[in-house]
Amino acid sequence: MADETSGLSRSVEDYLKAIYSISESGEPASTSAIAEVLEVQPASVTGMVKRLAETGFLEHVPYRGVRLTEEGKREALQIVRRHRVLETYLAERLGYRWQDVHDEAERLEHAASDQLIDRMAAALEHPSHDPHGAPIPTSSGEVEATGSLTLAELSPGDEAIVRAVRDDDSEGLLAVEAAGLLPGARVNVLGRTASTHVFTLKVEDKGKSGAGRASRDGPAGGRLEVPLDIAERVYVTLSSRGRDHT
Repeated sequence: MADETSGLSRSVEDYLKAIYSISESGEPASTSAIAEVLEVQPASVTGMVKRLAETGFLEHVPYRGVRLTEEGKREALQIVRRHRVLETYLAERLGYRWQDVHDEAERLEHAASDQLIDRMAAALEHPSHDPHGAPIPTSSGEVEATGSLTLAELSPGDEAIVRAVRDDDSEGLLAVEAAGLLPGARVNVLGRTASTHVFTLKVEDKGKSGAGRASRDGPAGGRLEVPLDIAERVYVTLSSRGRDHT
C-alpha cells in the first residue's frame, strides 16, 4: 500500500532508508547488507533493487552493490527526517524512553505527513539531532555530514567524544546507557584485550540521553569494561590519538 504523502509503498520506503543508512559512509550497499538490515531473503532484495533501479532511485556499482541516485537520496532523506523528528517528539513531548522511540517511530513514519512532521519540528524549535545523537535532515533535504568511526575501532591511548548511538536495538541502548556512553560523553581508551575484544575505558562525562536528560547510571569518571558488541554501537568523534598512532 502506498504512503499517503510520498506515493511510495512502505516496502520501498524501508528499502530506501536502509540503503541510505548502509551507504552513508560512501560505500555501495551490497545485497547481503540490505538483506541483513531488513531481515529478508537476498532473493527478495534482488527483485526490489531491480525495481528501484528501473524507477530511477538506485544505480548499480559493478560487483559491489548499489547506491542511491540524487532522486533516491532525496526520498530517503525525507523518510529519515520523519523518523528522527518522530523519535525526538516522542522523547521530548510524550516522555518515551530513548530505547523505546525507534520502534514507535518505525510504525508511525509511514503514516505521518510531511506537514505534520514540519509542525512537530517547529514545536520542538527545530532540533538538529534525535535522542540518539543522529543528525535530523532539514525539510529541504540537507543533513550534517558525519563519520562512521565507532568506539570498536579505537586503540589504547585514544580519546574521543561520543557522537551518536545506534538505535535499532532496545537492549543495546540500555547497555550503552548503563555504561554512560551517551552523546556528549568523553571517553579515554585505557586498554583493549585482543583475545576477548573487551575495551577498558574511562568515561569523563556521561553525556545525555532521551530528551536531554543526563543519565543517572554509568560510572562517570570511573573505569569500565565494554564488550565489542556494545563498542560497535557507539559512534565517536576522535579528539586525540595515542602514542602508538604517531
